[in-house]
Parts: sequence; structure tokens; C-alpha cells
Amino acid sequence: MNIHKLLLLLSFVPTLLMAQINTDRVMAIARNALYFEDYVLSIQYFNQIISAKPFLYEPYFYRGMAKFYLDDYVGAENDCSMAIDRNPFVVGAYQIRGLARIRQQKYTDAIQDYTAALRLDPENVVLWHNLSLCHMQQKEYGLAKDDLNRLLEVAPRYATAYLMRGEVLLNEKDTVQALMDYDKAIELEKFEPNGWSARAIVKLKQGKYSEAESDFDEAIRLSVRNAGNYINRALARFHQNNLRGAMSDYDLALDIDPGNFMGHYNRGLLRAQVGDDNRAIEDFDFVLNIDPDDMMATYNRGLLRSQTGDYRGAIMDFSKVLSVYPEFTAGYYQRAEARRKIGDSRGAQQDEFAIMRAQIDRLNQQANPSQGNKNKDDIEKEDAASTTRKRSDKNVENYHKLVIADDTDINRTYANDSRGRVQDRNITIKPEGMFVLTFYERTAELKRTMHYYRYVDELNHNRTFYRDLLITNNEAPLDASQVNLHFTLIDQHSADIVANESDPMRRFMRGLDFYLVQDFSNAINDFTQSILLDDTFFPAYFMRAIVRFKQFEYQTAEHQSQQPTSPSMGQLKVDKVEAMDYTLVRRDLDKVIDLVPDFVYGYYNRACLLSQMKEYRSAIVDYDKAIEMKPDFAEAYYNRGLTHIYLGNNRQGIADLSKAGELGIASAYNVIKRFTE
Repeated sequence: MNIHKLLLLLSFVPTLLMAQINTDRVMAIARNALYFEDYVLSIQYFNQIISAKPFLYEPYFYRGMAKFYLDDYVGAENDCSMAIDRNPFVVGAYQIRGLARIRQQKYTDAIQDYTAALRLDPENVVLWHNLSLCHMQQKEYGLAKDDLNRLLEVAPRYATAYLMRGEVLLNEKDTVQALMDYDKAIELEKFEPNGWSARAIVKLKQGKYSEAESDFDEAIRLSVRNAGNYINRALARFHQNNLRGAMSDYDLALDIDPGNFMGHYNRGLLRAQVGDDNRAIEDFDFVLNIDPDDMMATYNRGLLRSQTGDYRGAIMDFSKVLSVYPEFTAGYYQRAEARRKIGDSRGAQQDEFAIMRAQIDRLNQQANPSQGNKNKDDIEKEDAASTTRKRSDKNVENYHKLVIADDTDINRTYANDSRGRVQDRNITIKPEGMFVLTFYERTAELKRTMHYYRYVDELNHNRTFYRDLLITNNEAPLDASQVNLHFTLIDQHSADIVANESDPMRRFMRGLDFYLVQDFSNAINDFTQSILLDDTFFPAYFMRAIVRFKQFEYQTAEHQSQQPTSPSMGQLKVDKVEAMDYTLVRRDLDKVIDLVPDFVYGYYNRACLLSQMKEYRSAIVDYDKAIEMKPDFAEAYYNRGLTHIYLGNNRQGIADLSKAGELGIASAYNVIKRFTE
């Protein structure tokens, strides 16, 4: 009996081992998909693992991360809670759950998460950052300052901590120390715009308008698409009587952010001030479309309508304001004038009577000694703020003042630190990626040149694939229906391969489907089989090089995220593997160029690889060839520009980056600004 039981148990061992192997494999594919931002696909893989082994914490944790990036914060919080229930010692689970709670404004719960995580990892910069943020949101400024002081002990060169502490100090009314922190942030990160704009806002509040303008100039130079900096610089210019410059800034801000309330309101005031009444009315029309109950905009439009002869429109606006502010004397005066212009003498007399009654009431108030006794400091403060008002200010008497943001409306660019993919950490400048063959492409912010090769066009013309094959380095992630489609296509291609094992195209097509669902190992196997069946079929070499490079990129990032920063024998081993993997990728790209020497993307991709291997001069040779073959190759100009900069040839690099910007790569201009001080 015991022997039978033993044999029965042993009969299940291969099945159990196979299940373990399959689970590990699906986990690897799922994490590939997550790393390359294919979040919907990764969730489907993690679902499979959870169904098979619900006791594991990892699939819940990674699925929670994918949901977070898809803005499903409730789902992310729930999944991370499941992960923590299974393993309470995973720092990342507390971190992602804390971020999900921040996005739901559950700051107290997020504080609990970061406090628990810091017990496990007390020197984690990201955790201290987000814990500080939560305390700031709760207005617990003392605790926030303690957190930031600890953060700066852990990372004394972390410029963002100085910016955050500066904000805390401002809330504690310590302007001198706040400015010292902003100065330090700028010293550490002079190419980051946030420090310049933060210091500029303080100087603006201090009335140091020239200094504020200078700081805003630098912030704009480093971040040309930030509408808020133009809005604030306009205010600094206005206070220096530079109305033309202020108007120009409002125009630029509204080009970037056409729906900006303050931009339209303040530009409307300035246009009215210089007599551009009709265009000022357009600005106030826009403001009132956003907020029909803004009485100050309504009153300003009424004044402008009256000046342009639209008296009935003006009366409608004045009447609306007076229905909300029945003691607003100036409103009655303006409506009386407009009513007289249209011959409504009776209505005008009623308004004049209301004015007279208000004047009598005011005289009575002045006779009351408890009213109107303001000290010198109060008067000076009112004079300093006489030309501006907070947006939340509802005093209709301030209709003529420029609007400034409430303190709570100032967007923190350091709001939280989610630190997504490992390779993106602390990187602000990175080259354009390699080109691939795929069916899906993201919509570019700016239109760039078309990428074309005659052989690919022939395949599309012959309807070889289920849809047109694209050449792009801007791949789009798959949605749920596309994921299911490619799993179905894999099954169909598998049946076709069984029927005809000697068809290299079928192998290639299935390899492409495996690539799209992030199953890199099977993709490489199919591309290899395609090559064995036809060693002249260059798309298989091209795609195998891409998949190998991506597979290695993911594996390297995973290794680096798990290793200490100090060198070790393990790192030396990784370096050897890196060299070997790069050699395999290069060998495939060399073969592509040998087979199709007019295929420009072979040269471009090899140049990207050589640059990654730090063989910069060889990379430039390939970029030169790519640009010679395709003179409008924006990505090649951009990468060649960066490569020249790596070699210290800034002048040549900037020339290439300028050309890349001209051809549609907007980020090139930001890089140029950083290297032309």
C-alpha cells in the first residue's frame, strides 16, 4: 500500500515541476511586458499566475504596479495589499500602495505605508521624499521638515529635497531660510527649471521684480513649454511697466495652454489698458465660458462693451454683477451711464438713487469710530498688493487687478516620485531608440518624416500580414483586444507551421506575434528557425537583433536594481555577459547590412548599439552613413548630436540637435539649452 502511494506521488512530480517552470516563464514574460510599458498585456499574464498560484506575492505586486500606471489607483492599492498580506517585507509593495493612496488623497494611510517601508529600508530616498510630501499635504510642516532633514542626511545632493524644504519654510514664514534652500537647489541642479522658478516666485512676492524676471528667464530657457513661468514673468514685467513684454508673455503662455484662466483674464486687462477693447472682450468671453459666475470678468466685459457702443450688452453684464453685489456703487454708476445712452432715463434715475443711498450709508459708517481705523502696516501691505489679487478673492472692488494664483494652486512639479522603469531613474537626456518592424505606433506630438523601405512596402502591398507592417522606433503598447488577437494568431501560425515546416515567413510571422506579446525567448527561437530555413531573409536577422537587445536591456536593469552600488565579482560577470550579448546583436545587424546595404535602419540600429557599447566614433560613422542615405532622418541627427556631445564636440552636437528639432524632435531644443549656457 505504501509503495502504491509512493508511486502515485511520484507520478505527479513531473507535472508539478512543469507547472513551476511554466509559472516562472510566464512571470518572466509578464515582467518583460511591464518593463516595456505594455501594461494591459502584463496584467493578463499576472492573472494567469495568480490563478495557478494565488499564494505568491509577486504577481499581485507587479499587477498592482501595472494598474497604477493605468491610473487604476483603487485596483493598485488592493493588489499591493494582497501582496503585503502574503509577504510583509517587500518595500516596493508599500511604496506603490502609498503612491496609489496619494493619488486618492488618502495621505494618512500613505504615511503609514511609507513609515512601515522605512523601517525596512531606512535610507530609501524615494520613501523619504513621498513621506515628506504627505506631511506637507496634511500641513504638518514640522514633521515634513524633520523628514526632509533626514532625507538630506541620506542624500545631501538631492536638490528636490531643498526645494521641498524651501516650500515648508515659506509656509512657516521663514523666507530667508527658504531662499537659502532654493539657492542650494540651483547650485546642485542648475539645469533644472524648478529651482529657478521657485526662487523667482519668492522674489516676486518680495517686490524684487527685476531679479524675479531674471530667474524666470532662466526657468523658461530650461523649460520652454511651461505656461506658468510665462504667466509669472508677465507679472514681473508688468510691475516694471513693461506692458509690451507682459503682453508677449501672456500670448506665449496661451499658445502653450490655450485654456489658462489667468492668462486670458490678465491679458484682457492689459488689452483694455492699451485700448485694444475688442480683443480684450474676446479674452473675457473666454474666461466667462470657463466660469460664467466670475463677476469681475463680467464687470470688465461690461465696461468694454460700453466703450465699444454695445450698451445693451453692457447693461446685461452690469445687472448680473449687481444681482450678486447689490452694494457695488461703481456698477450702478456704469449701468446708469449705459441706460442714458439708450434713452432709459427712468432706469438711469433708479441707479443714481441707489448711488446716493450708498453714499449716505458710507457717511454713516465713517461716523462710527470702530470702522476704518487701519494702522500703517496694513496700509503699506494694501499698497504693495494694490495691482494684484488672489484668484479666490471675491471682492468685486478688485475687478481691475491682475490675478495671481492662490498658494494652494501652485503645482508642485516634485509632487511624488514613482520611479517607474529602472533605466529612467535620474536620466533626463537619452537617445532615440532602435527601429523595429511592428503593426502599432504611437501618435507623435509633432509629425516627423515617414519611414519606408521598398521590401516592407511590397509585403504590405501583397497583404502578407493581417495589417500593414510599420518601421518605427515609437511602438505603441497593445490593448486587450490586440493582445487576444495576437494570441489567436500565434495558434493559427502554429497550425500553419505544422502543415509546412519549411516556410520561413510563417516562422517569422509567429516570431513577430511572440515579440508583440513580449515572449522574447519564443520570438528569438522563431526568428532563428526562419534564418535556418532561409539565411538571406534579412527581416529575421533585423528583428532577432532587436529582441536580443531588448531582452538584454531588461535583464541588465533587473540586475542593477538588485545589486549594491559598489563593484563586485558579480558585476564583472555581468560585464562579460554584456559584451557577449552585444556581440550577438552586432553580428545580426552586420548580417542585415551585408544582405541589404541600402536598408538605412540597419546602419542606424548598429550605430545605436555601438553608442551603447561606448564605441562613439564607430557609432558616428554609422550615423553619417544613415544620414547620407536619408537626409531627413531626424532620429539619426538627434543621436549623432548626443554622441558628439559625449565626445566633447559640443558645437557639432548642437548643430545636429538643431537639425533634429527642425525635423520634429522637440526635445532636441531642451538639450541644446543645457549645453549652451
